[in-house]
Amino acid sequence: MASNPTRLQRSIGGLLGAHAGDSLGATFEFQSYAEIKKSYPTGLREIVGGGIFQFPVGAATDDTDMTRGVLLAYYHHLIPKESRQQQLLDDDSQSGSAVIDSHDVVKLAAQYFLNWLNGDWPGRQKGGRPVDIGGATLAGLLKLNGIENLDQAGAGIGQAGNGSLMRCIPTGIFQACRAEMMEQSMRISAITHNDARCTISCAAYNTIVYALLREKSPREAIDEALQAAKSLEESCDQDTGRAVEKAIRLGLTLSTADMATNGPKELQGKAKGYVLESLSIAVAALIDTRPLEDILVDVVRIGGDTDTNAAIAGGLLGVRDGVDAIPLRWRETLQFHQEFERIGSLLVEATKNSYCE
Repeated sequence: MASNPTRLQRSIGGLLGAHAGDSLGATFEFQSYAEIKKSYPTGLREIVGGGIFQFPVGAATDDTDMTRGVLLAYYHHLIPKESRQQQLLDDDSQSGSAVIDSHDVVKLAAQYFLNWLNGDWPGRQKGGRPVDIGGATLAGLLKLNGIENLDQAGAGIGQAGNGSLMRCIPTGIFQACRAEMMEQSMRISAITHNDARCTISCAAYNTIVYALLREKSPREAIDEALQAAKSLEESCDQDTGRAVEKAIRLGLTLSTADMATNGPKELQGKAKGYVLESLSIAVAALIDTRPLEDILVDVVRIGGDTDTNAAIAGGLLGVRDGVDAIPLRWRETLQFHQEFERIGSLLVEATKNSYCE
């Protein structure tokens, strides 16, 4: 961990931290705490692939793929067309050639999600569906066909999985204006996950990212997220029962090391994909003062939706500690590490003078 990581180090750290958590956790996806403890009593410290979907070492699951979709939307949105043509993605990572030319980053994200769904994506046969896709994500994307107003998409109220929280970090990193960051976090979530617990969780999570990039401490960043969640939940037309605020506060009481050692007793859903539990785990990870590697290993040990929980936590830890805190042996295995570093660097440069509150 750099003593005071630069904005660039934090930005790339957030992207690769999410990717690393995803790829590390993919090995145990859907396994319980007890099952993981039996095979790896002290956790797995290497990215080895495999798992229920037999991913190659370092492969992106749906978590990183959809994060990439949001990242490419900001790249398309913020980098002038002529510059994009000069800085083409590698041939083996090019996708979205038919993406619309839009000034609306939300529409761009939706189009990249559809490209991913329909097989216009690296490492996939053209037209082939993803092997790993959440039910709410699939339902939301299937509704997009023929819908002009993206605000009418989404899987519906009551669908509160973590499938939008897992992909939201590029907005927190690259949308320089706080108000627009919160709005875009919620609207990009609502493409597939329009339950307020999901949309507000994304806004609160990215409030943490936004604050960490501005060198706030983890606790200061979490306090800002609490304020954001409280305000959004009070003004929301869905009654959340202040569930997002409560999830953040629960995270402040949790210990990742304790959950990894004794199981996720405080999480009724056993960390199997409920957005609020994933948010609580990420907050607990952020306030853990140990090295990033140790924390992510323990997040995976908790079990359940291991890749997504670790991706969400890894994003915050990467922004907190900077990219150099992610083990080099992990980074070198990641499917999109070079592309994320390249695009992330371009976007940091493009937005360096754009900060506003």
